[in-house]
Amino acid sequence: MIGRTPRHVARPAPGVVAAASVVAVVASAALGCGPSVPGTEGSAVSDSGAGPAAASADAWGPDLTAAGLVPASARIERADEFPRDPRVEDLGVPPQLAEEIRRGFDVFMRTPELAPEFSGNGLTCGNCHLNGGQRELALPLVGVAGTFPQYRRRDDRLVTLEDRIGGCFKRSMNGTAPPQNHPVSLALAAYIAWLSEGHPAGVKPAWTGLNAIPAEAQIPVEQLRPERGEELYVLHCLACHGPDGQGFAMVQATPGPLWGEASWNDGAGAARVWKLAGFIRYAMPLTAPGSLTDEESQLIAAYINAQARPAFPSKATDFPAGGRPADAVYDTLIFARHPYRSGR
Repeated sequence: MIGRTPRHVARPAPGVVAAASVVAVVASAALGCGPSVPGTEGSAVSDSGAGPAAASADAWGPDLTAAGLVPASARIERADEFPRDPRVEDLGVPPQLAEEIRRGFDVFMRTPELAPEFSGNGLTCGNCHLNGGQRELALPLVGVAGTFPQYRRRDDRLVTLEDRIGGCFKRSMNGTAPPQNHPVSLALAAYIAWLSEGHPAGVKPAWTGLNAIPAEAQIPVEQLRPERGEELYVLHCLACHGPDGQGFAMVQATPGPLWGEASWNDGAGAARVWKLAGFIRYAMPLTAPGSLTDEESQLIAAYINAQARPAFPSKATDFPAGGRPADAVYDTLIFARHPYRSGR
């Protein structure tokens, strides 16, 4: 979901160490010299634990403002809140770079409108990275720029931030990757790098990788019943996402399409049941985030990923070194037939 009427709150104090090298690289590119985000594999708190609040307290203490994050417990009233908002801040950088950062924020929040040549559906970056990538346990991007380049199992190689941005366009947005020196790619990289100011380069932020279903709570996908997930969807998701999964435009938020031609394709990370469930577990529903259990989240994810969606043509070349994920229900190399579609 994504805020429609953004609201600015106080800017947090920068950290002791700045990711200066990353900002310098993006600055040179943005000035004419010249992301999806780190994988979310990681441990989370299971139903037997204390929940998302305990995860955040254990990871980096209770002061989320210092980390520049909207807390995971924030409800829909805060869906349009941004701890850092480049449109209203004095960015303290050369005017050309400031323009790129602000453009990147706009593309992040209005992707199909401002990057139509690369977007293939109705999703924005902010539909998955809530509050402009500044929300705890909702794929936060704060501090991640300094972690690139990083190794990705799906590609079996080192990837850059721009590679990851391109991957999101190809998979989550069912489109095409912008060239790495294209204004769209440069603007998004500039915004993400700006969110990393005050955070150490080369260090994975403690708040990333937490929105995951822990291994001990993962239910084999064949045992999940999408009809039970549909019942839970009606109770917890329908009010915002609608019976057809396409979403209703609301004051604070506009949910992204969950299935069909306007949604992510079957090669996206969200097309994996456990991965989608991890997001649902800690970020949804926006009216009561964190209220669903591990099991309920997996059932809802099974229902959503039982639906039809666009095909990603290169799925078979993913994970060339092996280790294909067991929750990739659309992957015919894992499941000869989709486990939730009898007779199809």
